[in-house]
Amino acid sequence: MQSIDSNWIVIGISVILILSYLFNRLAKSFNIPSVLLLMATGIVIKLIGGSTIEQINLLPILEVIGIIGLIMIVLEASMDLELSRENWPILWRSFMVAVVILLFSSLFIAFILKFFLEMDNRTALIYAVPLSIMSSAVIIPSVMQLTKQKRDFMICEATFSDILGIIFFYFLIDNYEVSKISTMMQDFSIKVILTFIVSILISYGMVYLFQRIKTPVKYVLMLAVLILLYSIGKSFHLSALLTILIFGLVINNKSLFFRGIFKRLIFVDSFEELLRDFKIVVIESAFVVRTFFFVIFGMSIVFVGFGSIRIFIITALILGVLYTIRYLNLKFFLRTSIYPELFIAPRGLITILLFFAIPAKIAHPNFDQNIILLTILSTSVIMMVGLLAKGKRVSDVEDNHIRMEEPHDSVQESFPEEPAD
Repeated sequence: MQSIDSNWIVIGISVILILSYLFNRLAKSFNIPSVLLLMATGIVIKLIGGSTIEQINLLPILEVIGIIGLIMIVLEASMDLELSRENWPILWRSFMVAVVILLFSSLFIAFILKFFLEMDNRTALIYAVPLSIMSSAVIIPSVMQLTKQKRDFMICEATFSDILGIIFFYFLIDNYEVSKISTMMQDFSIKVILTFIVSILISYGMVYLFQRIKTPVKYVLMLAVLILLYSIGKSFHLSALLTILIFGLVINNKSLFFRGIFKRLIFVDSFEELLRDFKIVVIESAFVVRTFFFVIFGMSIVFVGFGSIRIFIITALILGVLYTIRYLNLKFFLRTSIYPELFIAPRGLITILLFFAIPAKIAHPNFDQNIILLTILSTSVIMMVGLLAKGKRVSDVEDNHIRMEEPHDSVQESFPEEPAD
């Protein structure tokens, strides 16, 4: 393999990060998904590098970045969720939409894969789940020009889709060889309850300790601890992502989790500084991880197998299922204008990551990875067209037509006021 000048590698990394920033700006201004531009950048690098790039095994690099990316996505998403009375209507509606769409899309896509690729039921469902998960990494920077209600709904739905889809996927993987549903559910319940209790204790402990660390590198240390906890949890077959989710929710919802005797665990000034700076570190770290993941993924794409008509038929049926189920659920839960929300359902980083996470013993030889690529490209283009058709600016008048209001008493009951000191 030819050696590459280290200076060119440094230059390349810097240029990619600068381009990624510019792509994000373009995405906000022209509604062009930055993921498409990053993947295109990877393809161009592969064409320029030629045989030198082709000789590099990119999959191990992609998998390592993917694991870190998975953690960063869940952490960033959970730190965007504000559990307040005002947000409760949007939270429960977006949660229900995410759950129903995830379950029904997975079941119907599993049927398609089983029929065309001769998979058994469990394997087909495992392959179907990643294709049923929306990508918050693509959605969040793409919906900033929508009205506040629509924007908040889409961000919450994408966040729940990511988190629930990942948990559902690993639940299927961990229980692949369990024959009885009752045994599967019992084992899952025990693991979730145990993980939940441990995660709450860990979250309180980390907040308490890291407020007292005065060195400027404590935020990287926090990320390292969370990644370590995830890896340890996975080695014991626990729902490790639940730990990341709970930590993000705890640190971002001080008034809900630090009331009563738990108020003693925080110092208001240091806590606010901790939260503000940690969010910045998480956002920027997630930006770097996403950038290199999609660029390297573009470099790893092999354009072979597209001549098979079966791949296009399967992809078309998958898209038909995704948007039909999405249309029916949005009409039922929102009962108002569902445009452009109907078209905002891109697949991306999570879909790719979970396909890489399918163990070799479960991997099916008939599945063609071009199905993933076509689905990601198609959903991203559909979202772009939908946003362009809607226009960059959406009148705030539409907010008045979105029926997100709930009875004050029920909301008050779910999130009681914090008692005064």
